Amino acid sequence: MLTLDHSMAPLKKPLFKHAGAILTAILVAVMVAALPNAVSAGGEKKDSMAGMDMSCMADMNGVSMDEMGPSMAAMMCHMYVTPLRPPQVGDEDKAKAVVAAVKASIEKYKDYKNAIGDGYRQGNPEVKQTYYHFNNGAYAHEADLHFDPTKPTSVLYITTPTQRFKLEGVMFTTRPNATESELNDRIPLSMAHWHKHINFCGAPANKVKEYFGDHPKFGMFGSIHTREACEAAHGTWLPYVFTWMIHVFPYEDDMKNQFSMNDDAAHVH
Repeated sequence: MLTLDHSMAPLKKPLFKHAGAILTAILVAVMVAALPNAVSAGGEKKDSMAGMDMSCMADMNGVSMDEMGPSMAAMMCHMYVTPLRPPQVGDEDKAKAVVAAVKASIEKYKDYKNAIGDGYRQGNPEVKQTYYHFNNGAYAHEADLHFDPTKPTSVLYITTPTQRFKLEGVMFTTRPNATESELNDRIPLSMAHWHKHINFCGAPANKVKEYFGDHPKFGMFGSIHTREACEAAHGTWLPYVFTWMIHVFPYEDDMKNQFSMNDDAAHVH
């Protein structure tokens, strides 16, 4: 049986430093696996749009639910997405350079054993998922301090009928108190959206089951997304949790898909 071992309940501080990057990838993967309306046990995507609270769209800064896909859209009330900035000279070239560096540096990770050899560890190996994060704690720590496109915090794999781990892309992170100007220096905000998780209500120890089910109350997919509602439910309120993050899918042909926020679509062909 999938449990969180009360791992949500003890969270006291919104700033997790570099450890948050790893925890983010692990907990998001668990939550996606546990959301029956978004992903079925066999990996089939389902419609999770019905009944969503559309009042949360302001934090999405113009990103549509179609752009996010069901799994990310289901977290809409618990996400902040950076708005697109007007393009500046050099932004597109800088973004293309990041994608090229990622593609070259992860070529060896097409064999996942090479990722393990470089310090990446599979998040939640006991949970069947449609995509997997392999996380590197040392690189997560470095990412809090500076950006190196050849050292992503996480390497992303999908499963296929013929391949257990098929390389799809990477995830970059940085500390949650980084400014949007700092994010822009890493990957231009005119080209891509960074995001972080907000409005998090941790379940009390006797209600951890309410992270799951068709209509969860707590956590990343929970209906509770205000401090008042969280306190009324005796939960632990965190205005934001974990890190800034962004996915890069270098095997896509166009830049929009290379920086896609849709985790339900396959980004390698």
